[in-house]
Amino acid sequence: MYTDTIADMLTRLRNAGKADHQTVEMPSSKLKVELAKVLKEEGYIIDYKVREEGKFKILTLDVKYESEKQPVIRKIQRVSKPGLRIYKKAKNLQKVLDGLGISIISTSKGLLTDRKARKENIGGEVLCYVW
Repeated sequence: MYTDTIADMLTRLRNAGKADHQTVEMPSSKLKVELAKVLKEEGYIIDYKVREEGKFKILTLDVKYESEKQPVIRKIQRVSKPGLRIYKKAKNLQKVLDGLGISIISTSKGLLTDRKARKENIGGEVLCYVW
């Protein structure tokens, strides 16, 4: 059993890119599907699918590559952890690599990127940085 399922998802995605895998599979949850949706909208993954295998759901992510062996996700870093939650107000959300990357924020309106959260003037828990 995993303590931090989001960190597990990010690690699987990071390792799949380093190992030149086309897809990566993991146990599914609503939060992981929403995170995959944000990553797809921002162009960090090609697509995601959820399939049922018995009574369990499996989330499959298609890893996106720039060139033959270079994954689009250069670095993906967990910020808020189960032992130390990090919350930020909209005005305190910092840009990742001067706007080249994104931070994914869990808000009352669902998962948003830092740009959308600042635009809607809504803060929340900073889940991860991606660039």
